[in-house]
Amino acid sequence: MTVTMTPFLRNILAADAAVSGAAAVLMIVGAPYLSPLLGLPSGLLFWAGVALVPFVALLLGVLRRQSAPRLILIDIIGINALWVAASFGLLFSGLVTPNVLGIAFVAAQALAVAVLAELQFVGMRRAANGAAA
Repeated sequence: MTVTMTPFLRNILAADAAVSGAAAVLMIVGAPYLSPLLGLPSGLLFWAGVALVPFVALLLGVLRRQSAPRLILIDIIGINALWVAASFGLLFSGLVTPNVLGIAFVAAQALAVAVLAELQFVGMRRAANGAAA
């Protein structure tokens, strides 16, 4: 089953691509500078940024289409949900000891991703319901 890319869904996916792309560049290029500021390992920041690159490519690929397979949209929402879980899991794991700014950085980006995932879910449901009507 495919889902028609409504303006709402397209805008949310575009926002995700823009935010994820900016975060990727910030973390890849800025890892050595952010690390002491946030109390997070430079390698963690760098590789987290690198991990975002294929996700951004996926989002951009989906944005080029008039409709998208429902499973791809579910995958995008799932990837976002995993990012949120991994972010909070990292904070509670004790594997890193970020300072207050680092905790705020991780929590804020995780919450932003959670909001994007929820809006993507709403957009997908609206588009599917509109097609069924």
